[in-house]
Amino acid sequence: MYLISSCLVGVNCRYNGTSTSDASLIKLIEGGKAISVCPEVLAGLPIPRESCEIITEFQSVKVKSKSGSDFTKEFKTGATKVLDICKQRKITTAILQSRSPSCGFGKIYSGKFDGKLVEGNGLTADLLFKNNIKIYNESNWE
Repeated sequence: MYLISSCLVGVNCRYNGTSTSDASLIKLIEGGKAISVCPEVLAGLPIPRESCEIITEFQSVKVKSKSGSDFTKEFKTGATKVLDICKQRKITTAILQSRSPSCGFGKIYSGKFDGKLVEGNGLTADLLFKNNIKIYNESNWE
């Protein structure tokens, strides 16, 4: 059983109210081999919402919007809820949206809202990885 970011299977839950749609990932859902979740929606964030990026302040990781609002609590809540789902369903593999402050794994946006990528993980991806869940993104899972 896989866990897949909802935005990768056509659910319009990205910060700007859009999604992408990968036919092979949708087939996993339709075949009962995967479930989809959006950590940000699970945390109660609206659609659409202001874009957020991970920022390190005073050696502490924060998730802030472009206007400076702090959404760290919500992103942590979403991450914890996704981990709970994985544990309940005995999910050991996740396919997550790259670059996201929740789901990005390996590369995320810089935190400067400049479109540049840096090494790092989104909060959900990082929590899942630390709990021995294998992480892929939409382009490297096959």
